Amino acid sequence: MKKIIISILVFAVSFQLSAQSKTGTVDTEFILSKMPELTKVQEDLKAYNKKLEDELKVKVEGYQAKLNEYQTNVASLTEPMKKTKQEEIIGLENDIAKFRQNGSQLVQIQQNKLLQPLYGKIGKALEEIAKAESYTQVFTITNSGLAYIDPNYDLTKKVMTKLGIKIEEGK
Repeated sequence: MKKIIISILVFAVSFQLSAQSKTGTVDTEFILSKMPELTKVQEDLKAYNKKLEDELKVKVEGYQAKLNEYQTNVASLTEPMKKTKQEEIIGLENDIAKFRQNGSQLVQIQQNKLLQPLYGKIGKALEEIAKAESYTQVFTITNSGLAYIDPNYDLTKKVMTKLGIKIEEGK
C-alpha cells in the first residue's frame, strides 16, 4: 500500500513539475533595431551630443581667451594678480578635463533614458504574449551564450507583430 501511495505521489509531483515550466526566448536588440521610434531616439541623441560638443567648445574658447589675456598682460601684472590669473586658468583646464571625461557617461545616460520607453514597450508586449501562451520563463538571446534555441519557442516575431513592426523574411 505504501508503494502505491509513494508511486502516485511521485507521479503527481513529476507531472506538476513538467506542467509548470514553459520557457521561450526573445531577441530584444533585434526588435529594438526594427522599431520605427529608434530613428527619433538616434536623432535626439545626436542633438544631445552636439549640445555637449557646443558646450565644450564654449569652455575651450573661454579658456583660450583667458590664457591669451594672461600671456599678453603677464609683464604688467603684480605677483598676487599673476597667481590669481594662473589659478583661474588652471581651474578652467580642470573644468574642461572633467567635462571631457564625463561626456561619454552623459551620452550613455541620455541614451538609456531615451531607449527606456522602447524597452518598456517591448517588455509589455512580451509580457502579454508570455501570459497568453503560459510561458513561465523567457530568456533574451542577445549575448546569452545559449547553445541551442528551438525556433518554435522564440517569441521575437510575435512581439514584433504585437508592436506592429513589419517582419522581413530571413529572421
